[in-house]
Amino acid sequence: MEAADEESPLLHLQPYRQDVGSDYTSDGTVDISGQPALKRNTGNWRACYMILGVEFCECVAFFAIATNLVTYLTTVLHKSKVTAAQNVSAWVGACFLTPLIGAFVADTYLGRYWTMVVSLPVSTIGMIVLTVSASVPKSYYRPDVHRAVVYLALYLAALGSGGIKPCTSAFGADQFDSEDPMELEKKGSFFNWYYFLISLGSLLSGTVLVWLQDNVGWGISFAIPTVLMILGLAVLVGGSRVYRFRKLGASPFKSICQVVVAAVRKWHVQLPDDISLLYELTNSSSAAESSQKIQHTNQFRSLDKAAIVLPPLDKTCTILPMYSWSLCTVTQVEELKILLRMFPVWATFVIFYSVTGQSASTFIEQGMVMDNCVGPFAIPPASLSTVCVLSGLIWVSIYETMLVPLARRYAGKAKGFSQTQHLGIGFALPMLTMVYSAILEMKRLAIAQASGLAGQNVPVSMSILWQTPAYVLNGAAGVFSVIGMMEFFYDQAPYAMKSLCAAFTQLAVASGYYFNTIIFGVVAAATTRGGAPGWIPDNLNEGHLDNFFWMMAALSLLNFCAICALLQAVYREDNFLN
Repeated sequence: MEAADEESPLLHLQPYRQDVGSDYTSDGTVDISGQPALKRNTGNWRACYMILGVEFCECVAFFAIATNLVTYLTTVLHKSKVTAAQNVSAWVGACFLTPLIGAFVADTYLGRYWTMVVSLPVSTIGMIVLTVSASVPKSYYRPDVHRAVVYLALYLAALGSGGIKPCTSAFGADQFDSEDPMELEKKGSFFNWYYFLISLGSLLSGTVLVWLQDNVGWGISFAIPTVLMILGLAVLVGGSRVYRFRKLGASPFKSICQVVVAAVRKWHVQLPDDISLLYELTNSSSAAESSQKIQHTNQFRSLDKAAIVLPPLDKTCTILPMYSWSLCTVTQVEELKILLRMFPVWATFVIFYSVTGQSASTFIEQGMVMDNCVGPFAIPPASLSTVCVLSGLIWVSIYETMLVPLARRYAGKAKGFSQTQHLGIGFALPMLTMVYSAILEMKRLAIAQASGLAGQNVPVSMSILWQTPAYVLNGAAGVFSVIGMMEFFYDQAPYAMKSLCAAFTQLAVASGYYFNTIIFGVVAAATTRGGAPGWIPDNLNEGHLDNFFWMMAALSLLNFCAICALLQAVYREDNFLN
């Protein structure tokens, strides 16, 4: 991960440049009227402020529900703890899976801006219904009707969120000309502040709004993010004339299927030695569109068969709609190859979220058997997650104002840190977090043993504040990894699949949490044989949570080695899997 290494992208785009002094963007973006976008009037930070505002409003609304939803279901709807936990998991999973639908709509039919314009009212209606259901006295409705209305509101909010989450990050990045070095440098800052506002929204929802829910009422706590969502929609629409828009291409999902079908149909055909014989469109309506063509690479050669021209077709023809399921362009084939190359990187993020997700489960369970009294105050174990959020906010500020300028000065790169360095640091920190947590648990168990508390499910005389470093490291890991992940999937995504690849980041979060449930199940089954209490029993004083943390540290080490190997292949080799 030497700083001097030049980054070689997954996409091998055809070179295209406009004059440096051009008044228009060089990446083919247009304004709201469909005309070439003027640099001085559109895009850049003037547009991003509004897009970031929309994302902040959506995050406040999401966390206002997610942070304390289990309490609402158990106290207001009178669900059992098990049922409430299942419903919360299902709803959060839906919020991170619906972005695939939103990305499909954005990349295929509406574009990112109009997908957000359509999705924001859907999410807002869900919030309005939820606010009304929480505000109306119970005597006005039957319990079964109330439950139905609440679940309708929750899933309307989840559906609307699916059109917002994958589009805000990609649409914000679209506001910077990818062919202008000065604007490209600012794009990295956009992702930093994007993550900052996500963390800020989480912090405000987890403190101010949760306090209102517990002490004032659920109605007012839902009304505040509802008003913010309405303001976010007004801000998004009001800024329409300063945005830059990317033209829609063919449906990415249809294109992928066409490549697979065409390659299977010609499985018996021998690949030509001369790659120039493979089919590619020869005419483009503009130089910008020509720049979106992707050069041929040598991986997954069997897919190249989709671009083989069979007699009597002429390779030089420019459009063959009736043969689209039999003949694909080299660019179509390379788009699928890029997704296949990105999959191993995506899989490492599933492991990453599985490890960092311990802050919402085993960290809290560990804190429940520690002394949570700090002076006259009792600190709820779950409230320490606020430290993780605060750590993220502080680290984003340090990274943007200090680390990046220093890295630019000494490494000589516009972005400061390469993506390899960015993600490498982020993937190393969870390993340190797990090592620290394992050592901390070993110390806690030793105190429990020495105090004769091994057989009792009671806290030991060890301050819960000793967990603080683990939460701080977790917050720092999010800054480096999550920001790096968003930038990676945007930069490496094919032109027509920016929203889809942004949705992959949300899918990694959901998959990480689902993978966590599998790990817990396997550990429980493997460590409770023969009547043993297991690593994570109800009474942690007789368990071995430290062994679980050591296992997660080893998994993090393997994951760190995997991401470094993959990213070194991306940036040091012309081809991803060489």
